[in-house]
Amino acid sequence: MSVQEAAVAPGSAVEAVRSRTHRRGVLVLAIVAGVTLVLAGVALSIGDYPLSPEQLWRTLWGGGGRIEDYVVFRVRMPRLAMALVVGAALGIAGALLQSLLRNPLASPDLLGISGGSSVAAVFALLVLGTTGPLLALAAFGGGLVIAILLLAAGRAQIDGGYRLILAGIGISFLCIAVVDFLLVRAKVEQAQMAVVWLTGSLSSTPWWQVATVAAVLAASVPAIVASARWLPLAQLGHATANGLGVRTGAVRYVAVGTAVPLTATSCAFVGPISFVALCAPAIARPLLGRGALGIGTSALVGASLLTAADLVAQYALPGTQLPVGVVTGALGAAFLLWLLAASKGRQLL
Repeated sequence: MSVQEAAVAPGSAVEAVRSRTHRRGVLVLAIVAGVTLVLAGVALSIGDYPLSPEQLWRTLWGGGGRIEDYVVFRVRMPRLAMALVVGAALGIAGALLQSLLRNPLASPDLLGISGGSSVAAVFALLVLGTTGPLLALAAFGGGLVIAILLLAAGRAQIDGGYRLILAGIGISFLCIAVVDFLLVRAKVEQAQMAVVWLTGSLSSTPWWQVATVAAVLAASVPAIVASARWLPLAQLGHATANGLGVRTGAVRYVAVGTAVPLTATSCAFVGPISFVALCAPAIARPLLGRGALGIGTSALVGASLLTAADLVAQYALPGTQLPVGVVTGALGAAFLLWLLAASKGRQLL
């Protein structure tokens, strides 16, 4: 082999790996998007007034009757849209936090961000009597406070990931204690309403709530793109990343600052739905390949998971509709047990 051929060979190998990775990513995205579309079609079709695929297609394109239009666009479509945008938001938040901390257990619910939003929202609901947009602002403020505390706890070390996770677990238990205290002190009717919210539910979703979560998700796109660009370099370690010109502190603030509004806004309208942010990135990464960031794929997987969980919550028990948080909680418990069994002695924290 000549010197010129030897110099070209490594570049060709890198290009081949990049091409394979790109093809795999496109294929995975297409498959997950197809699964999401199928689930969306099922969610719009089944129920007390079932629709055939032909009826659904005709209704979506403006050719349905008055009943079909009401069932699809007023009853089922807002619930489906909220499941998709909230699932995508939680999947993105989980992917950002897990990639930042390089730990599969890093998620908004386990780090206490969802707990902070819950405390603020329950306080506003039970003590201040707040509902609607002000409730969303309260939940956002609670999640922001917890995020600031977590960043302060992790700043003492160069990496900070280990401290962040332990601090988040402690804050989560503290938030649970505060919420329990507020529930005990509240009237029975108010406490029952708060418990339903805390469990997580997609029922009775108006379009303005869907639009709010979608607007926050759209506004976060620039920060998500920036995180997707710099997080892989930040994962190489503080010294290596700085040597490549990446400020790990700034990356941390951008990633956490993006995950917080996505989580807090979702919690404000549907409650602290658990484990979607934990499971979605953990499913997306193996599909894409080892070491993949997979923010877009995590968003689609999160949307699919929450849509599927809502279908199970609505129709698993005939005559009874469960809050979707019950289903995601069971899914998360099974996932954590699987993660423990699959770790084979490896340290998770």
